[in-house]
Amino acid sequence: MNPRITQKIVFALLFLATLLVIVPVGAIIVIIVIKGLPAISWDFLTTMPRNGMRAGGIFPAIVGTVYLVAATIAFAIPVGVFSAIYLVEYAKENLMTRLVKLAIINLAGVPSIVYGLFGLGLFVIFLQFGPSIIAGSLTLAIMILPIIITTSKEALDSVPRSYREASLALGASKWQTIQHVVLPNALPGILTGTILGISRAAGETAPILFTVAAFYLPRLPSSVFDQVMVLPYHLYVISTQIPNIKTEYTYGTALVLVGLVLMTNFIAIVLRSKYRKKQ
Repeated sequence: MNPRITQKIVFALLFLATLLVIVPVGAIIVIIVIKGLPAISWDFLTTMPRNGMRAGGIFPAIVGTVYLVAATIAFAIPVGVFSAIYLVEYAKENLMTRLVKLAIINLAGVPSIVYGLFGLGLFVIFLQFGPSIIAGSLTLAIMILPIIITTSKEALDSVPRSYREASLALGASKWQTIQHVVLPNALPGILTGTILGISRAAGETAPILFTVAAFYLPRLPSSVFDQVMVLPYHLYVISTQIPNIKTEYTYGTALVLVGLVLMTNFIAIVLRSKYRKKQ
């Protein structure tokens, strides 16, 4: 077969595969926007639920989601990045190291409900945190750690060895080389892993179901040991447990959740682009 024809066929198949991914996602977003936009108002975003959550707003769920995601990021990113640094820069290549790397990869595929049960047993019951922000955020942090560690490790591995050798040859210590040479060059890739982790943590329902989520709380949390309403669980509740609820209320909640995730991802993407330009 003519190489040009083969190339066109391959390009067409790749384009078709891309459409099969983009079109359904785009359709879902368009449907959520069209059906949810009529519900979006200042009252909907800033007031408490009323009338058995059939009316009012979703302000407690928004605040709870922001607190939970922020605490998850605070726990997961330092641990994930430092773990990746140790595996790439300090750990010797032996059987134990290979087992640890294999375990990290396998943990990325564990169902989220398993992490929820783990968080219930360890943080809620054993450590006696109870259903709380700290229990939920620690559970979500453990869940997204494999993603952050794996992507950070790949980003660190992608930094050329010659950069390290040049820094060491100029008299810098190993940690100074990591801090001033390796990490700045690996930061865009690390932020990519952070984006993936945040997206998964913000949209999960199963882990927070056992560790932090409340069915209805007409108040805001005052400490990290309080339960909170969160958007994913609130969306599940009003979709399945509340009869005769308006459709736009459900889609409006979904639109706010998608908007928060996209906004968080947008901030991370802007930071990643900024560091890539510096490179």
